[in-house]
Amino acid sequence: MIQTVTVEKEFSGNRVDKFLSEQFPALSRSYIQKLIKDGHVTANGKIVKANYKLNALDTLALDKPELQEPDIVPENIPIDILYEDEDILIVNKPKGMVVHPSAGHYSGTLVNALMYHCKDQLSGINGIMRPGIVHRIDMDTTGSLLVCKNDFVHQDLAEQLKEHSIQRIYHAIVHGVIKEDEGTIDAPIGRHPIERKKMSVNYKNGKHAVTHYKVIERFKNYTYIKCQLETGRTHQIRVHMAHIRHPLLGDAVYGPAKCPFKLQGQTLHAKTLGIVHPRTHEYIEVDAPLPDYFISLLNKLKQTS
Repeated sequence: MIQTVTVEKEFSGNRVDKFLSEQFPALSRSYIQKLIKDGHVTANGKIVKANYKLNALDTLALDKPELQEPDIVPENIPIDILYEDEDILIVNKPKGMVVHPSAGHYSGTLVNALMYHCKDQLSGINGIMRPGIVHRIDMDTTGSLLVCKNDFVHQDLAEQLKEHSIQRIYHAIVHGVIKEDEGTIDAPIGRHPIERKKMSVNYKNGKHAVTHYKVIERFKNYTYIKCQLETGRTHQIRVHMAHIRHPLLGDAVYGPAKCPFKLQGQTLHAKTLGIVHPRTHEYIEVDAPLPDYFISLLNKLKQTS
């Protein structure tokens, strides 16, 4: 579907992606940038780049591809629902479940389960592989995950994420005893310069990242903490805690390769999620109970301290 717009004089000099995101508020700026990158935006008949500066009377054409039917099979997988209405769904994701399909994981994902539960009521902004997904958590991270049932709420909540106004509090167990009761880690995160599948604190090419942490309980060799995200970079808490030499217990990627406990990945749980509902404008907050393995581990640490 092709949509056209003529640039008025007052918008001359603006970036094309910023202008189009204002003209078409139902489309996120990141999605518009993807359309530009894929050659779906022209100015006066010529394909433009994201940094193109507008001229008065430019005729812009945006060719939005029709959403393809995903060949992802809906699967009747139980979902632990923390909150649901006609617009949004907040689920408590279990450990070991991949959020959306990718190479090697085309079934058993949360998206497969959501497609069965929600039928055709999922947003399409993030493409056919990620219907309804506005943010994600790692496979071995448990807890609260927000799902959008339509593009209207997806766009609004994507903006809340961008503006860092969504409340996200995680609980974690880390190696070592943290001396201070609370602290803030302000260190940019980017792709690891050598190991490209990892992230790292990268002062040269990283993106702004801030994590606030507070000690809940100290044990002999470990600390139970809660972390509040101010930003939402990939692996942010795992990278930041490793950066201050307190990697997450069970995290073989950013911490010790050997773990003294039988764990499946990092001990990280997305406990509290708070949003302003896009339609009602009411504040909604859910709390995902700690998983059994986490409670059991805490009990073991208390007994040995």
